[in-house]
Amino acid sequence: MTLHIETPALLFSATSLILLAYTNRFLTIAQIIRNLKKHYDEVHTKTILLQINNLNLRLSLIRYMQLFGVVCLFLSVFAMFCLFLEQITIGIYLFGASLLTLLISLGISFWEISISVKALRLHLSDLKESEDKK
Repeated sequence: MTLHIETPALLFSATSLILLAYTNRFLTIAQIIRNLKKHYDEVHTKTILLQINNLNLRLSLIRYMQLFGVVCLFLSVFAMFCLFLEQITIGIYLFGASLLTLLISLGISFWEISISVKALRLHLSDLKESEDKK
């Protein structure tokens, strides 16, 4: 198998955009948690506490998504460096490892999204129940 130095470079733009999306998710969830915390301080309800716990889990998952995304970039750079030094075999393995870490990051992202969807469905089911009572 031949690997050219340009191939690992292709991951830069994709991974950078993914990391930007992850950061936006993180910032949005952090803001929601701050607002819920203020609301919880005023009205101590179990529902708000459960929402905060759910969002806290999602923050942890986003942190791991970002971690594996950054590791993907590092491995891509190391792969390019090895290819530059004509260490083809090491470069191929590093590039494969970078692809694997990208897959892990995307898998965790899917997990985080599924948690978000479940929470939204639960939230909407409460709305539907209140509509049914009317």
